[in-house]
Amino acid sequence: MAFNWTCPHCKNKTTVNKDDHSQDESMLHINNTDGTKYLVIDWIVCPNTECKKLSLYTSLHEYTFRPHIWEKGDFIKEWTLLPDTKANIFPDYIPLPIRQDYEEAYAILELSPKASATLSRRCLQGIIRDFWGVKKGRLVDEINSIEDKVDPLTWKSIDAIRKVGNIGAHMEKDINLIIDVEPKEAQLLVQLIEMLFEEWYIHRYERELKLNAIVGVAEIKDEAKKKKE
Repeated sequence: MAFNWTCPHCKNKTTVNKDDHSQDESMLHINNTDGTKYLVIDWIVCPNTECKKLSLYTSLHEYTFRPHIWEKGDFIKEWTLLPDTKANIFPDYIPLPIRQDYEEAYAILELSPKASATLSRRCLQGIIRDFWGVKKGRLVDEINSIEDKVDPLTWKSIDAIRKVGNIGAHMEKDINLIIDVEPKEAQLLVQLIEMLFEEWYIHRYERELKLNAIVGVAEIKDEAKKKKE
């Protein structure tokens, strides 16, 4: 059965059919303290001919015996095995330490949400300090200091993180402090960082390219005009 999918390697949105997808199941019947389990394994090869990279996912479910039949039960957890991180690849003009914190935060998102959130908070502070040149000591103060520098919706998104569970409660403390967070909270932080990379670094870079191109054309025209005079 065909389904829509975004390749984690090339980021292209595509449709995966039976020629690109293989699924296997494994059922655990051995007596144990955790009960019977049902494992689903999904292999996907990107249909994009310029990519064709492999992705591998697994999901764990309960294995339930209903009247006269065993069947897949409630979902428990899922893992992305290939690629080993879901992190996007961002341009080199974003400082390396900031990109490394983001990539590591994404790599351990499922394994340790609280460690991921710690790296994301440090990455967020690094972004604000690098892009806006502010350094107030506490992340919460640095967020407040750029309120009049960014568009209201972007700042509202950043500020909203302070209102999310334990992240918000510890935003005023040391960014390296490891706190307990829910997986969804850690995911929100990573998504915020990706948005800031796009909205600030990439948009600024593309804007500069366009403006420099305009200036370059104007200079060429001006030189040509001078030669005719």
